Amino acid sequence: MALSTSDSERVADEVRALEALNMEGMRDEWRRRFRTPPLIMRAPDLFRRVLADKIQAEAFGRDLDLERRIAALVRAHGRGEKPRAPRAVFRAGTVLTREYEGRTHRVEVVQDGFLWEERRYKSLSSIARAITGVRWNGPRFFGLREAKP
Repeated sequence: MALSTSDSERVADEVRALEALNMEGMRDEWRRRFRTPPLIMRAPDLFRRVLADKIQAEAFGRDLDLERRIAALVRAHGRGEKPRAPRAVFRAGTVLTREYEGRTHRVEVVQDGFLWEERRYKSLSSIARAITGVRWNGPRFFGLREAKP
């Protein structure tokens, strides 16, 4: 269910209104909205964020895939692992463009790879190499990843 602009503005106003509440006010708001005892938390800023998240999730729904990815990052961080850049996922029909040496290159995502100059490739990296003549990280060449500092 998509919310109208006025509904979205109402939710934004409700979240902004949390700024004016002290801890007890936020607990009362939790009880009123969700009809459950509030979480036991002492940090007002953290509780405000959790409450805002619940209000927005109630209005807009949850993105469970995003929540799973965030949870995986949190677990990895807890083990001391460095986060990995997410892999780009494309739907068939997506078109990527890159200008290189004065020429615009157009790559279309197809069911099992990529199409460039009427040839099918398995990876963006192989297309980047064909264009430049040197090895490239394909997603980076097409501007889908930040360059390392």
